[in-house]
Amino acid sequence: MKDTLNNNTVESKSKAQQHVQKFGRFLSGMVMPNIGAFIVWGLITTLFIPTGWLPNENLASLVGPMIVYLLPLLIGYTGGKLVYGHRGGVLGAVATMGVIVGTDIPMFIGGMIMGPLGGYIIKKFDEAVHDKIPSGFEMLVNNFSLGIFGTVIAILGYYGIGPVVERISNGLGAGVEMFVERGLLPLASVFIEPAKVLFLNNAINHGVLSPLGIAQQAELGKSIFFLLETNPGPGLGILLAYWVFSKGMIKQSAPGAIIIHFLGGIHEIYFPYILMQPILILAVMAGGAAGVFTFNALGAGLVAVPSPGSIFALSAMAPKGGLLPVLAGVLVSTGISFLVASVLINKKETDEDMFESAKGQMIDLKGKESSVVKTKSGALIDTLSEELIGDREIKAIVVACDAGMGSSAMGAGKLRTALKKAGLDIKATNTSIDQLDETIDMVITHEKLTDRAKSTLPSAIHLSITDFLTTPVYEEIAEFLKNRKGSGVEKADEEKVDDNVEEATGTPETLKPENIMVGLKSVSKEEAIKQAGEILFKGGYVKEDYIEAMLQRDRELSTFIGNGTAIPHGVNEAKKEIKHTGISILQYPDGIDYDGNTVYLVVGIAGLGNEHLKILSNLAEIIEDEDKVEQLRTTKDVNDVYKQFTNKM
Repeated sequence: MKDTLNNNTVESKSKAQQHVQKFGRFLSGMVMPNIGAFIVWGLITTLFIPTGWLPNENLASLVGPMIVYLLPLLIGYTGGKLVYGHRGGVLGAVATMGVIVGTDIPMFIGGMIMGPLGGYIIKKFDEAVHDKIPSGFEMLVNNFSLGIFGTVIAILGYYGIGPVVERISNGLGAGVEMFVERGLLPLASVFIEPAKVLFLNNAINHGVLSPLGIAQQAELGKSIFFLLETNPGPGLGILLAYWVFSKGMIKQSAPGAIIIHFLGGIHEIYFPYILMQPILILAVMAGGAAGVFTFNALGAGLVAVPSPGSIFALSAMAPKGGLLPVLAGVLVSTGISFLVASVLINKKETDEDMFESAKGQMIDLKGKESSVVKTKSGALIDTLSEELIGDREIKAIVVACDAGMGSSAMGAGKLRTALKKAGLDIKATNTSIDQLDETIDMVITHEKLTDRAKSTLPSAIHLSITDFLTTPVYEEIAEFLKNRKGSGVEKADEEKVDDNVEEATGTPETLKPENIMVGLKSVSKEEAIKQAGEILFKGGYVKEDYIEAMLQRDRELSTFIGNGTAIPHGVNEAKKEIKHTGISILQYPDGIDYDGNTVYLVVGIAGLGNEHLKILSNLAEIIEDEDKVEQLRTTKDVNDVYKQFTNKM
């Protein structure tokens, strides 16, 4: 019974820790993509305000609007986009504008609240009306729903949330000011330094300290709050102690870590060294407190948040005449951290095994943030096992592309088949990259799109592939997830069918025999795409502008999928040009040149819902069978093609 209670307690703590880490990553995800804008504001402030290096009254007028409007709006937009793509971002920015105008302080915290709230509201609305909008009214509903909800939430922010956030911010500021007035600010390091090792540094820095620092900077021209978390001194002291007192591989690794940490500003590099001997947390706490005491005593401060927290960034953000106090605080914190670590460090237990174990702990604490593996035949399972998944539970996998209606849909169909054969109850879907959200554990994308997918959803596991159909990745993932231990993945019931498969039923309306043309003369790739688009246009599936979007999509990334087949479709932004889901099929018996490949079947796609997914799933099976491909290439009967694609034999 006691063991059960202990296990439940540990599990509860683990889940609580995961929630806190996830919140921290989400909070950081709103700020980190906009750090460049913060640096722009910081440099303009450093250079052109009256106390700056190059005072200029005209250019200094940029400082106020940027801090009051630009930066909070960027945070609000990014927060909304993290929740629900571009539509969520737009509503998040509108909602943030309400709290900006309704208060007298920079609304960074307000943006962090209103941005995700706006994204969540429009996401839930779209889910509620999905497939219920009359054909032809999609654009009208999309635009007016955004306008109506934007009006309501902006007013809510102005009268309700903004004033509440302002009072909370003022209360926090008053509390911190009390610490400052009583000389107790160094005690903040007791909380900040352990939080950094737990990977909550971005949440604390960007969620609490930066807003307070910006408010203080607006009043005083600089702020000590920008130095509390970003000070590299405490971590530098730890690394120096290992360099002096450890042996073997640990000693050899320390100099490189010092360069990365102190000059590059990547603080995470020293976290394994503390996790290897947790008592050293006392050394960074002491060093941090000593540094803050020195900063406070000498009146040190920065004009903006430095990112990353390197000595170069701290120096760049120091006000005119204020560099020496900053350097003094860094030096003192380094020295105190080093001295305390030199007493606490266990000089007999700094071996390689401990360091590798500590790095493993660091990965666990970080919460398996985004990693990317470029798949190679026969090597994916080992790579997943060693580098990525560990014991992370995988509940949802998405195959993503730019528009989410073509190659990714076919890849998702193959993935569902592989997971079903493995008996795994894991949701497998396809979507556009802009629609990725926090419910997704693993993302599979083409290697040219992986960076975009990572920036949209940094918390997921990312697999980068070279094509969506001939890759063995789907079977390898299913096999790995089936065999790994402690994954938390339950076997699926034999009769259970994936919801998306149920919805993905092809209908004659999606693909009609009159949408199919056989025996066509060979033409250029561009002309073939136009012909496929014209069938969709004349059939009432799309507006005429969709044809140009199909050409644009192919210019950005080839839609050739192998075995004599291509699937041209529009870019994601062109979905507004689609009236109904539809498919067209063109047969070129003699083939056409398609980016250096010979194509016999051109399958034009316009996808809104899931109606076309079953047809694409059939296509994925067809192109793996050379006999079926040859039959489709040579047949002169439209009905043969229709039956193959719809399984209506």
